[in-house]
Amino acid sequence: MANPLVKKLPLPLVVSVLLTVVPLVTTSLLTASAIANEEILRGWSFGTWTLVTLGLTFTSAIALTPPTFLALVFGYFLGWYAVPYLFILNMGAIGILYVLADFFNAESIRIYLVQIYPQIESLIRKFKANQFRLIFFAKLSPVLPFTITNLFFNVVGAKLPQVLAGGTLGMIPRTVLAVWAGREAQEIRYLLEHPNEGLGTKILLLSLIVISSVGIGYLFKDKEEYKH
Repeated sequence: MANPLVKKLPLPLVVSVLLTVVPLVTTSLLTASAIANEEILRGWSFGTWTLVTLGLTFTSAIALTPPTFLALVFGYFLGWYAVPYLFILNMGAIGILYVLADFFNAESIRIYLVQIYPQIESLIRKFKANQFRLIFFAKLSPVLPFTITNLFFNVVGAKLPQVLAGGTLGMIPRTVLAVWAGREAQEIRYLLEHPNEGLGTKILLLSLIVISSVGIGYLFKDKEEYKH
């Protein structure tokens, strides 16, 4: 017999918890592994990094490895050579998640949400009217979880080309910033334990958050307000 508590838990809440808690656990494990095996990772060839990138593309799609965290690690070991790998990883993860969400009928979550919160339907209409720009601003923010935002895009019916184009452009600033931070770090332990160290980094991160928030807020704002 099913647990009554499980039946009472809303599906979106369960999904959100899983996609938030799991990355924290895997990030901690990867941090410990990277610190313990730094010399081994430094000896990897570009071919090895390519194979690792392909594997991490899938784990990023299912929320096991946050791309921004990986950008720090890749930047530390590869410098600016990490950028092409990270573009492949991000775009591949978006595509894999889109296919998985479609296979598991993520649209049912949208139907569920609209039934519980009818007012969400108007937000979904606004999203569809501004898909590319909203995806861009959402991906620009360094605080919005990668998998949750991509899953949201699928749930509300975003088109894959729009997600890839807007997501790629939006990820450029945060990815470049993470690679730069990794490249400049003196030791990986300090980098992964203090990823946002430095006034310049903090200002840039805050700027991305503000721009992302203002952009999303403006596009979701009811344009009728400007007519009064």
